[in-house]
Amino acid sequence: MWYWRTGEWLSIGNLIIDDAMHFDVITLFPALIRDVSKYGILSRALDMGICSISCWNPRDYCTDRYRTIDDRPYGGGPGMVMMAEPLAKAINAARMQHENKRKVIYLSPQGEKVTHAKFQDLDETGLIFICGRYEGIDERLIRTEVDEQWSIGDYVLAGGELPAMVIIEAITRLQPGVLGNDLSASQDTFSDDLLDCPQFTRPEQYDGDRVPDVLLSGNHREIDQWRLKQSLGRTSEKRPDLLESRKLTQLEQRLLDEYKQENRDH
Repeated sequence: MWYWRTGEWLSIGNLIIDDAMHFDVITLFPALIRDVSKYGILSRALDMGICSISCWNPRDYCTDRYRTIDDRPYGGGPGMVMMAEPLAKAINAARMQHENKRKVIYLSPQGEKVTHAKFQDLDETGLIFICGRYEGIDERLIRTEVDEQWSIGDYVLAGGELPAMVIIEAITRLQPGVLGNDLSASQDTFSDDLLDCPQFTRPEQYDGDRVPDVLLSGNHREIDQWRLKQSLGRTSEKRPDLLESRKLTQLEQRLLDEYKQENRDH
């Protein structure tokens, strides 16, 4: 088992962690998880103790001298399939570190496509992620050990490690204290089923292109309305599917109509 503490990854056994959002990752490549965790917001959250990550390598639970983790699929076909027993033992070892039951998530393109809203509504204190490889994992393990299957998109990757880290960061940045300004998470793209508005910083004029006057006005009501208008307009242009299930208020509909009128020739 590998666990992040005081800015470095340590090998520690029999450790119970109850004071943070905790993620257990069942993976053949713990070094990949460790390396990705060294940077950015996730690294800061780990150092602050707001969240923690443990890695479990199913090869450590193999019983043969070659530490065999996969075998040919019954019925023939290309590739190899990860065996159920080493994965089940790794999951059980992860569960034993916690007093409360952890939901087991298998990362698979066949799973539910996760969204920002799902992470906002998440009430778990920890999750166990299974990172598959090859042609996937034995179906019998999915039936007996997996609570949910999650996908980050309609494409296939070599394994579940990168999806796991995408999801872990998406959940972690919503935890109080992780971002320098807690309003950042509440105003992110998708936080209200809308894409984010355009953002500008110094200088006021760059390459002949000036920051919109409203953002320099100091009128916060007008700034808020401008940002909402831009978010509605961008969402309508780039992700109209997000608006289909969203009931617009009278103000939002008016702002969207204004945006379309102002940009009809662009």
